[in-house]
Parts: sequence; structure tokens; C-alpha cells
Amino acid sequence: MGAHPQLAKCPPTTQIGRMQNTDIITEYHGHIYFDEATKAQAEQLCLKARDMFGVSMGRMHDRPVGPHPMGSCQLGATPEQFAKLLPWLALNHAGLIVFCHPSTGDHLADHRDHAIWIGAGLELNLAVFG
Repeated sequence: MGAHPQLAKCPPTTQIGRMQNTDIITEYHGHIYFDEATKAQAEQLCLKARDMFGVSMGRMHDRPVGPHPMGSCQLGATPEQFAKLLPWLALNHAGLIVFCHPSTGDHLADHRDHAIWIGAGLELNLAVFG
């Protein structure tokens, strides 16, 4: 049985000993993806998250923005808020695709290496990070 293609991207085991301290995480972003048919549902989910957890809610972008391959709305959360938001999103995303990542100051790594997907994972346009 061969290695799964995603696991082939893992660093060699010698890299595992160099764990990063989570103190470098300043906040988390949760991007709720939608299309024309699911925009209202995504907006309701974001508004509910904002009201329940006090997270910030960005604009509803109807088109791809930055690395995001489709329309999305960004939720911004402190690490403390995210500890409650993530399990809530896992149980309540209702079929929407949710992409979450920490903000460490390394935008490429945050989106590529530190990603948390709820629902299906999508290909990001990482070329925007150089």
C-alpha cells in the first residue's frame, strides 16, 4: 500500500522535533465559502457566529478574493473565541465549505500548511503570496 498523496507532502520525521509555539498565533480567520445559491445561507451562518461568539464579520465577497477560489465571508476570531467557534462551525456548517487558518505573520504557511477544512477542501490560489 503506497503513501497517500497528501501525506507525501509531510516533512521528514527529523522536522517533527521543531514544533512551533502557539503563542505566535495572533488570531484566526474562518472563511465561509458560498455560491449564488448558498449566499443567504452563508450570510446567516456568519451573522449567527458573529452574534454568538463576538467574532468580527467581513464583507460577503461574491467573487474569489486573494487565495480564495470562490465567494466567501471572513470571520475573525481571537484564539479564545476560535476555541469555541471551530467546534460550533463543525456542527453547524450545514454543507457549506469552511476554511480556517491561524494568523502567524507567514501568510503562505498559514494558508498552505496550517489550514483547517470543514467540509470539502478546495485548491487555493497560493500564487498571491509570491
